[in-house]
Amino acid sequence: MFPIKHKKSAIVKDWKHTHLPFQCNVKVNNFFASEDPSMEKEGSIMKPGKFSFYLSVLLLSTLFVPSDLIATSKEIKIGVILPLSGPLAPIGKTLKEGAELAADMVNVKYPGIGISISEWEGIPEMGGARIKLIFADSRGDPSWGAEQAKQLIRDEKVVGLLGSYQSSVTKAASAEAEKAGIPFINPDSISPALSKRGFKWFWRVTPHETWFIADLFNFLEGLVQGKAPGVKAIPKSELEPLAVAVENTGWGLATLTEIEKFARERGWKITEAFKYPHKAADLTSESRRLTASQAPTYLFASHVSDAILFVKTMKEMKAAPVLIWRQNGGFNIPDFTKTLGSEVNGIMSRDLFSPLLGKVKPEAARINKIFKDKMGYDLDANSARNFIGVQVLAHALNHAGSTDPQSLQKALNELHIPERELIMPWKGVKFGSSFPGDAQQNELGSGIIIQYQGYPDGRQEIVYPFEMATSRLIFPFPGWK
Repeated sequence: MFPIKHKKSAIVKDWKHTHLPFQCNVKVNNFFASEDPSMEKEGSIMKPGKFSFYLSVLLLSTLFVPSDLIATSKEIKIGVILPLSGPLAPIGKTLKEGAELAADMVNVKYPGIGISISEWEGIPEMGGARIKLIFADSRGDPSWGAEQAKQLIRDEKVVGLLGSYQSSVTKAASAEAEKAGIPFINPDSISPALSKRGFKWFWRVTPHETWFIADLFNFLEGLVQGKAPGVKAIPKSELEPLAVAVENTGWGLATLTEIEKFARERGWKITEAFKYPHKAADLTSESRRLTASQAPTYLFASHVSDAILFVKTMKEMKAAPVLIWRQNGGFNIPDFTKTLGSEVNGIMSRDLFSPLLGKVKPEAARINKIFKDKMGYDLDANSARNFIGVQVLAHALNHAGSTDPQSLQKALNELHIPERELIMPWKGVKFGSSFPGDAQQNELGSGIIIQYQGYPDGRQEIVYPFEMATSRLIFPFPGWK
């Protein structure tokens, strides 16, 4: 591990106000005419002796330009590959905005924020060199994303890459960084397989699916232990067995696999677990399976149309679970709450970030305010994670004091950013291996669990991690009227 350095460099911001050690007001009409007899004339043309003296002074003045002035002209190019066009363009936009805010905070002083990069004015250990983000559009296409990675490495000579949101694009683009031997920082992809490839030049900052299911079981066990604010300890027998319904694409199947694995390892019973067709037009039989199971806890991985249909159908069947949890997805889309209104109250979902974290992390509140003042809306899970991605690479550059790939590789492997530096609900950033097969994964990360409270005029409240809860947990699930 290495400590975060707070050294501040003096940066010259305006060439117009730069004072060189010598000022030479020399009028030379015939720069190389020292052998010309007209040099003898005073006035507009200098004598040979004076010319030699002033020429020496002029050369010295260029040799002794302050080092901080030279540093301001140095840029550190970082390539960022995101889906900036196509169906995912709105998400790509927020990812881009989060990265841009972090780069700006590295390059320009933001006093009073409470995190070290906001005091830097460039990378301190590199003489104030500034980060320049070069964005490339993946178009949501893995092959095209890989081509963008090649171009950024070959043509732009970037020192590292960030991206690329979609796990399939990240997989392809990071393979190009691995071949080239330059760092690839992944702030925003959650496929567990990405950090199990044995790569030496890939570091993932965000938690992945395995972490989110671990959070779910930590939450359930915390309820049994009486850790939830405002709720007494709940006997395990009132929470199990579990019933699980997931859509049948790769995301849903991965969620089901992780839930079944953790249930075995942690000793939780599952009475019903099934897959259903993605974007199903009717979920009557699936809802009947849930209600017939008499399970008190329902777990879902559904997209928005499925999520809405499940709630409506379960309401008609008078389903009576005590807890409903979902793996993000459609349950977190605005259309879910707009369509269902007060019927969402008490439902919980895993998430990654909420502006409400500002209640317990003042730094998050300050940075969110800056972002909102610039953009007109709050940070979200995507913009916040890409902010952290740039922050991580900035700290690695500062520790390495160089853009040399091997030095950056060593710095990233040794990196430890403490919790107080982050806007996320994490214990910090430190790359390691917390689960079997994982490598160079941030082992101090975690998700959050939010609960809809007080709708249609309410909001999402954080209920896990318990120490970051922003409201008392509503338990049991209040049901549908």
